[in-house]
Amino acid sequence: MKVVKILLTGMGFLLALSTQAHVGSPGVVFEGKAGPYSLLVSIDPPEVIPGTAQVQIIVDNGIIDHIWVKPIYWYAGDEGSPSPDEALPSEENSLQYEGMVWLMSSGTASLEITVEGAQGKGVVVVPVMAASTAQKEMEPLLGWVLAGLGILLVVLMVTIIGASVSDGTLSPDQPFTPRHRRQRWVGAGIALLVLSLVLYGGNSWWQNWADRYQRYMYRPFQATSTILETEEGKVLNFAIDTTYLSYRGEGSRTSYFIPDHGKLMHMFLIREGSLDAFAHLHPQRVDTLNYQVKLPPLPQGRYFVYADVVRWNGFAETIADTVDIPETPLPARLASVTEADLYVDPDDTYIISNPVGNQKPQLQANQIVVCGKPGIDTPLPDGSTAIWEHEANEPLVVGKLYPMTFAIQDPEGNPAQLEPYMGMMGHMVVFKNDGSVYVHLHPVGNYSMASQSVLESRIAEDQTLPTLPDPVQFTDSINQLVASIRAMSDPEREGFLMEDMGHDTDDESGAHVGHSVVTFPYVFPEAGDYRIWIQMKRVGQVLNSAFDVTVSE
Repeated sequence: MKVVKILLTGMGFLLALSTQAHVGSPGVVFEGKAGPYSLLVSIDPPEVIPGTAQVQIIVDNGIIDHIWVKPIYWYAGDEGSPSPDEALPSEENSLQYEGMVWLMSSGTASLEITVEGAQGKGVVVVPVMAASTAQKEMEPLLGWVLAGLGILLVVLMVTIIGASVSDGTLSPDQPFTPRHRRQRWVGAGIALLVLSLVLYGGNSWWQNWADRYQRYMYRPFQATSTILETEEGKVLNFAIDTTYLSYRGEGSRTSYFIPDHGKLMHMFLIREGSLDAFAHLHPQRVDTLNYQVKLPPLPQGRYFVYADVVRWNGFAETIADTVDIPETPLPARLASVTEADLYVDPDDTYIISNPVGNQKPQLQANQIVVCGKPGIDTPLPDGSTAIWEHEANEPLVVGKLYPMTFAIQDPEGNPAQLEPYMGMMGHMVVFKNDGSVYVHLHPVGNYSMASQSVLESRIAEDQTLPTLPDPVQFTDSINQLVASIRAMSDPEREGFLMEDMGHDTDDESGAHVGHSVVTFPYVFPEAGDYRIWIQMKRVGQVLNSAFDVTVSE
């Protein structure tokens, strides 16, 4: 993918402002294989459904004859999908292809990308959550212009109809009598009445559609986070609000969540304002609405809460909330922890770092992980170092796809031997300091791998719409699966999770050789200050690091 990465910074992408799988970062990025071809795909989904998704594809290897892109909905399956559209070569470079695909319905969808070339045929499925997230407003000036034209048309129509039943019936030599005048007024009045009824009916129809659109426009679940004092310590209870189930339908019930990376919920806590405390936790399901997790010793304060979940039909979304964590004695040394305890997952981890801006750190400098900058070595708690391989003097800008590459060296200065963490060679969270952007991504991109697995299974099976399973039996079976994964030893769990990840750990390009370097493809959607947390694993320990960066227009 070396050539691809050279081209990445030249690609531009238009991004909308809201999404369902993340917050403020709706674009989908995929990096992986379609048969023998290495692809980098960027999808800009529409804000309004029906709408068009813009697709850009870079193929790093092989001679390409055609690239086809087809939308496939989970509910329709492959046979119920439209014909594919061809992505055409870009005029700017021969490796890049561009296409446009209509998404006609809301719901779990995907783009099936088929590459045909000298090496044969390759197919890959990239999940896209199709949902209306915005309602467009007409410009006031345009509205007044259209209203004026409408009034003019009504006046002309009334005048024409009135004349057609009076003046229009006369010969050139016939006089215009009072009877004809009455006919003109009667005709004009009837025409005005009929046109008024037509306009009233049209306006009612339009308002009905507008109300229906607004009623079914995507809105995320809401939740209430509270801190419980228990014998086990402080436990965060995350209660999901089911108010929106009435419009979402039975399939959206919280009973139908499925695991992603072996966890039913990936929860991220980020301390508001200072951003100096970060935790990646995995709450356990108490019932279908409540999830609980034991809190690590995080400093007091208000925290952003982001919970990533996936439904049985592959629809991925983020539930956001805030929570106030009371004062807690901080240990002398803070890093990642793992405990075998109630409501503690073996993959839970947290980090305390320096705050953003000029705020005073919670602990001494040798007791925190100091945030790094691009191009500068950043020390980690175990003595190793992390470096973001981006030139320090090269600005990051909005709308460009960056290969955000991070290299880890062990305490001796040698390339570290990284290990998988929840089935991936790395996890990254990108967070804009004001909380308007949050996204959780991996080296393969920012889509849900559970969604991809669900859609691939749906495409492969018969085309009968799956029957909604019994919620109790479904919940019990998922609980047993998650519990069995959690009970595995670390090597067993990682081996199990990596089976279906499709994460290429033997990349011929050398990007993963020795597993000391990991790249996350990402497009910054907005200008501003960001903090980025990186999570990798070495010698059985999760290495958390953080980086600060400013993104400009």
